[in-house]
This record gives sequence, structure tokens and C-alpha cells, in this order.
Amino acid sequence: MRMILKAAWALAATGALMIPHVPAAAQEAAQKEGQAYSVTETQVGTLLDDPAAAAILKRLIPTVFANEMFQSMGRPQTLKAIQQYEPVELSDEKLAEIQAEFDKLAAGK
Repeated sequence: MRMILKAAWALAATGALMIPHVPAAAQEAAQKEGQAYSVTETQVGTLLDDPAAAAILKRLIPTVFANEMFQSMGRPQTLKAIQQYEPVELSDEKLAEIQAEFDKLAAGK
């Protein structure tokens, strides 16, 4: 299983897999307007760079969060895109839980 994940991450890193890319500037502008982060739209790098969002990820998906590939090659991808590599840890239910926490975070701003 680990070999499959490594191969998939390698393909993603080389661009062999088509993963939607949202410009970081557009994401930053949305955050300044007080919009919530999105598991389907926000790049992992943006989430990791925000201490509050990173704390949510560390608490809810500690195994994925601790993965070096998530911290590096996962940065330009969304959590939804990474779900294909970590289907158990990033189940639809877990993504919904993360999204609910992101929504609370935006409401508190």
C-alpha cells in the first residue's frame, strides 16, 4: 500500500496526474474577505501556513499531517485531491468534519 501511495505522490509531483490548481493569490484574497477555507478549493500549503488551520489538521488528521509528503508535495493540492491517496484518513466524513472546523474558524474572524 505504501508503494502505491509513493508512486501516486510521485506522479502528482511530476504533473502526470491532473490535479486542479488554484492560484495562491486568489486563495489569499478570499481569506482576507473572511471566507472560510475549503477542503475542495484551498491548497494544503495555504492551510499549513495558517497556524489556526494547521492546528485543525494536526488535531483531526494527525497521521496525514505528520507525513512528510503531505507537508511538501501536498502543498499545491487540496485535501479533496489528496483523498485519493489517503482514502481512510481523509474519508468524506472526515473532510466534512474538517470543513465544519474551517467554517467555525472563519466565523470567529
